[in-house]
Amino acid sequence: MVLKVKGSPITIQVNGTDAPITAGNFVDLVQQGVYNGLVFHRVVRDPQPFVVQGGDPQGKDPNFPVERLGTGGFTDPATLKERYIPLEIKPKGAQSPVYSKTLPKKSGIADPPPVLRHTRGAVAMARSSMPDSASSQFYIALADLQFLDGDYAVFGYVTEGMEVVDKIQQGDRIDSAEVTEGVKNLKK
Repeated sequence: MVLKVKGSPITIQVNGTDAPITAGNFVDLVQQGVYNGLVFHRVVRDPQPFVVQGGDPQGKDPNFPVERLGTGGFTDPATLKERYIPLEIKPKGAQSPVYSKTLPKKSGIADPPPVLRHTRGAVAMARSSMPDSASSQFYIALADLQFLDGDYAVFGYVTEGMEVVDKIQQGDRIDSAEVTEGVKNLKK
């Protein structure tokens, strides 16, 4: 899929094999146009590169204060309820993902490590402290963030346009998001 920010493309390849629910949720939201016009409300580069985060639907309202973003999720128009997805992480060597719980850690490192790691350009779901609280907010890792492995669901990677991600500032908007290939693989 391609996100455009300030007219520049960011290509993201989602991984529906190792994170089927999480990747499917993201693709579905892109297809519904949920991300079009939303704000990147959290950008952390200091003291070291961390993440750019967006996807709060409250950000569509240009008058909604950016500093209050980060609490909203996608409300399904069919049910009028916020849609949440389970935490989904596939450990290396496992046949399927683990749901609704983080991976065990040894010395602060996930053991076993997840298949989808927090390397620079990783795209993952943001959530609250409750494991199954992810909805529509996502972040892109600006650096390798091994300490997040096993705690948050990575579902894809930026394959082109990381230089665009590096320039995103708090308050920048997603011009558009579209699935460019592979939609036939989406199962609802």
